[in-house]
Amino acid sequence: MHTVIARLDEPPELAAVGIGVHGPAGHVDVFSLPDLWQLHLYGYEADLTVDGTEHSIRPGRVSLVPPGTEVRYRYRGRSEHLYVHLRLGAGGAATSIPVIQQAGPELGFLSVQLRQALAAWPHTPSRAVAEVWGALWRVARLTPSQGRSTQAVHPAVAAAVALVETRLTDPLTVPEIARAVGVSHNHLTRLFRAATGQTVVGYIRARRMERARHFLCATTLSIPAVAASVGIPDLQAFNKTCRRELGASPRGIRAGRAVR
Repeated sequence: MHTVIARLDEPPELAAVGIGVHGPAGHVDVFSLPDLWQLHLYGYEADLTVDGTEHSIRPGRVSLVPPGTEVRYRYRGRSEHLYVHLRLGAGGAATSIPVIQQAGPELGFLSVQLRQALAAWPHTPSRAVAEVWGALWRVARLTPSQGRSTQAVHPAVAAAVALVETRLTDPLTVPEIARAVGVSHNHLTRLFRAATGQTVVGYIRARRMERARHFLCATTLSIPAVAASVGIPDLQAFNKTCRRELGASPRGIRAGRAVR
């Protein structure tokens, strides 16, 4: 797989956001952007060569090309795509991203983000930067990186984590979560432990306690309100869980005596 290395921990610097129209003036374009990355979201069929490697453009595919890279497009008629020309920071972790890949179920989200960036670009460039930054992270997660276990990015695990994060205040059971993400109870349990090293129940408990610690230390919410906000409204159970998981009572955590 033809990949590039990008660093996304810092927001990008945008140079241009727009809709490119190609084809009518000629069926072949050969060019490079010496100092800028190119992000394209396609709605047509064409052929793309990136530094000598051939790729097929299809509707719903997205490409990310680094600065100074020669690209050759061969169009099959009028061809229109969303594009962003940008600079990326040099700091942070390196992320391996395919030069071109299918957006799949993320296509709608990517299209909305890039169109919102386009609309914001002339008047509120900071909003455009935020939309493009989000789109870049979405593109980076379309294909599991070679350094990650495929189990760690299994769609059922990702969906389960997202469900837990949005419903920490609700009673949650593993069978309920498994049904919601479309797998069996046992299969989700196996996938989740392989991906996170934890059980589903253990993950829920840990996330609730992380949120509880934050609310206890950073807010003046009452302890009953904190308990309810993390899905453990029974104060006796909340007190017991705090002592077991965080090393102190809720009052002790608030007073700064928790084990960290």
